[in-house]
Amino acid sequence: MRSLYCGQLRAEHIEKTVTLYGWVDRRRDHGGVVFLDVRDRTGTVQIVSDPERTPQSYPVAEEARNEYVVKVVGRVTQRPKDSLNDKLPTGQVEIYADELTILNAVRKQMPFQVSTAEEENVREDLRLKYRYLDLRRDRMARNMRLRHDIIKSIRRFLEDTEDFIEIETPILTRSTPEGARDFILPSRVNEGDWFALPQSPQLFKQILMVAGMDRYYQVARCFRDEDLRADRQPEFTQLDMEMSFMGEEEILDMNERLLAHVFKAVKGVDIPTPFPRLTYADAMARYGSDKPDTRYELELVDVSDIVKDSGFKVFSGAVKSGGQVKVLPIPGGNDAISNVRIKPKGDLFKVATDAGARGVAYIRVREGGEIDTIGAIKDNLTAEQKKTLLERTGAQPGHLLLFAAGDTATVNATLDKLRQAIAKELNLIDESKTNLLWITEFPMFEWNADENRHEALHHPFTAPHPDDTADLTTARAVAYDIVYNGYEIGGGSLRIYQPDVQAKVFETIGLSEEEANDKFGFLLEAFEFGTPPHGGIAYGLDRLVMLLAGENSIREAIAFPKTQQARDLLTNAPSTVDKNQLEELSVASTYKPKAKEQTKEPSK
Repeated sequence: MRSLYCGQLRAEHIEKTVTLYGWVDRRRDHGGVVFLDVRDRTGTVQIVSDPERTPQSYPVAEEARNEYVVKVVGRVTQRPKDSLNDKLPTGQVEIYADELTILNAVRKQMPFQVSTAEEENVREDLRLKYRYLDLRRDRMARNMRLRHDIIKSIRRFLEDTEDFIEIETPILTRSTPEGARDFILPSRVNEGDWFALPQSPQLFKQILMVAGMDRYYQVARCFRDEDLRADRQPEFTQLDMEMSFMGEEEILDMNERLLAHVFKAVKGVDIPTPFPRLTYADAMARYGSDKPDTRYELELVDVSDIVKDSGFKVFSGAVKSGGQVKVLPIPGGNDAISNVRIKPKGDLFKVATDAGARGVAYIRVREGGEIDTIGAIKDNLTAEQKKTLLERTGAQPGHLLLFAAGDTATVNATLDKLRQAIAKELNLIDESKTNLLWITEFPMFEWNADENRHEALHHPFTAPHPDDTADLTTARAVAYDIVYNGYEIGGGSLRIYQPDVQAKVFETIGLSEEEANDKFGFLLEAFEFGTPPHGGIAYGLDRLVMLLAGENSIREAIAFPKTQQARDLLTNAPSTVDKNQLEELSVASTYKPKAKEQTKEPSK
């Protein structure tokens, strides 16, 4: 039976006999003395075997190779002074192996090196195909331990401090419109009917509030059939919470204490509370984003009123058509950023056009407040306009002013992307900072031009601001997102609990009474039986782990993730199924493989 894990051994265990299990991380033969670094999920420890002190284990140590599974029984001893390793938690000790047993060997060529001593850069597709080997590596083992520690600290806070109870909600449910595409599954027993996998437990957790389970949480699996990015997966895990009889301030306060607890428990970092807050309108005005990274100070400046009558038609035309002209002022930008990079074919031009802009205008501020720019801008700005522009942007000699003009959404998206790219390039981001902030007062709805209707910005169960109920189309929502260094890690709202308000929201998004009853009748009926005021929040747990681990991809925070093509390379899923299985479900595939292009033989 195991006495300790490998990574738990310390100087206090010297002279004790221990039993360990693990994998050979590295083998070294030093003139008749064999050293084995043995690894498990907690770390590595050095094992020593020689023919004189450990004659029973020595032949086995000679036979052992990397990734062999071994059992070790031996005495913990102090390492010699010349072999102490302060870089390892176990670097003060070593174990003389009285017994060494090979439990299993490696029978195939390893696709990549697993050893912690190796810094091999392995292709991601290979790592995902052999994920069980990748998870043995120190990096992924650390990430999985961190994930466990985060979830454990969350559970302890919610259950032991705040009286939450964990309740599981269904995985097989019905399809409801919640923004993304559902994953749907045919029912064999109920022919012609379909289940859907939940995008979130939203409806069930509200029903739990009606049921009197006033503080609910769940580490919930969720599913969305949507386009993937580095921080998205088709199946993901969220921390889901719902609370009755708590207002917005109480919910925000409790969540600040939760996050402060998590950061302290897993990173040893004290997070000051309360967190700063920005309204959605302020965030978009100052940063062009509802998830701004506030670790650096670059902020956008609206100059629409200054240039609305300019002879430069790009500026004046944008304002006239209902859009904006905004500036990103960059201190020291003159020396750091060349014209070539801003003009067509330049890298910053591409950043802008990828965000939807047609291009970027610029002004360089020289000594004495002189401006250097293209003639079309310079010749159409009066002295007063130039003066006001420099004053409002705070521009000094050496500043580079980048302009975006057009509809507000495109302008904000363009300057947001440029802000991020330039901050990274100029090393303006203090990586040691942990900036958490709330974004509040989101719009209730956004206009879907393709479908010619309003749609809920979050979901249609979000409560409108009590001051804005007269016209829901322009109302603010009592909604809040938590942002961590430029990433949204959670979002929630107070919920609608009055049937008449819910009916108005459905009407605003173009849902008829009949359609609302068909899709949400079970929830609306529950609201007729004494529904308490309630609200909640959900955190993207995978994303939180990714950020706390210092990773750039959410796949590094998940044991068995999908690729960006939504494939599992380990099991080769999704895959075809037997025709008989489809017939049992009363469904048929309409998919037709694309015809392969025939290669033409070269003419002779």
